[in-house]
Amino acid sequence: MPLLDSHPPRTPVAARRLVLAHVSATYVEDGQTLTALDDLSLSVTDGEFVALIGPSGCGKSTLLDIISGLYTPSAGDIRLDGETTTTASRLGRTAYMRQRDLLMPWRSALDNAALALEVHGTPRRRARTLARARFAEFGLVGFEDAYPAQLSGGMRQRVAFLRTVLAERPLLLLDEPFGALDALSRVGLQTWLLDRWEAAAQPTRQAVLLVTHDVDEAIFLADRVVVLTPRPGRIAHIEPIDLLRPRRREMVTSAPFLAHRATLLAALGLLPSTPDPAVSTP
Repeated sequence: MPLLDSHPPRTPVAARRLVLAHVSATYVEDGQTLTALDDLSLSVTDGEFVALIGPSGCGKSTLLDIISGLYTPSAGDIRLDGETTTTASRLGRTAYMRQRDLLMPWRSALDNAALALEVHGTPRRRARTLARARFAEFGLVGFEDAYPAQLSGGMRQRVAFLRTVLAERPLLLLDEPFGALDALSRVGLQTWLLDRWEAAAQPTRQAVLLVTHDVDEAIFLADRVVVLTPRPGRIAHIEPIDLLRPRRREMVTSAPFLAHRATLLAALGLLPSTPDPAVSTP
């Protein structure tokens, strides 16, 4: 039996932004039907940051594609804001940022950011005005007219994240947004992202579901970390993160952080399970 999302919600059930109930997904490869996800149940509440980790190929990105309406599950229900949805009805209801920035090379940074508003019907001039007003907040002032080829990897990710935020959707899906960056840039952008998210007022703070391979990133950012098994992806462990907010980088050397890290590495099979001190050894 898969482990269901048994962690008590921090807010009432009615405030759950996303509910996944017994979701499975299959795909065909070389004529064979393979199962990517198997009977997965999980919820994300308003203003909650949930990280999803697991080995490559366990269905993490497939799950985000399902939630966003880009992929149809083979079984299960997906509810957004309490409403049972279809694949088609989920399109456009979430803000989705992939690992690659997917900026259009022929559009300036400002026009790339404004695109999220344009596709939802905002006139281009108004979209540019609204996007420009957020450039200072995202550390992009002075780069409005720069094209993607003129920006560093970190700057490109900031533009991509601004574009995602401007979509103004209450659920934010992040698929390894910093995975392609070097270690120092990744750490800097993790802190930057967290500062932006924590600064939002609680009633309007977006719920976030983040896919990552980085255990430290998951602990530093998230309220809960969900560990998936190797394919087919099932929930192996859910770790509530007992760190105060706002988070500070020095927390990564604290005893609670290291304890979470050891537990998650064990759940991933990368460390022996922590022995129960109540059980004596011969």
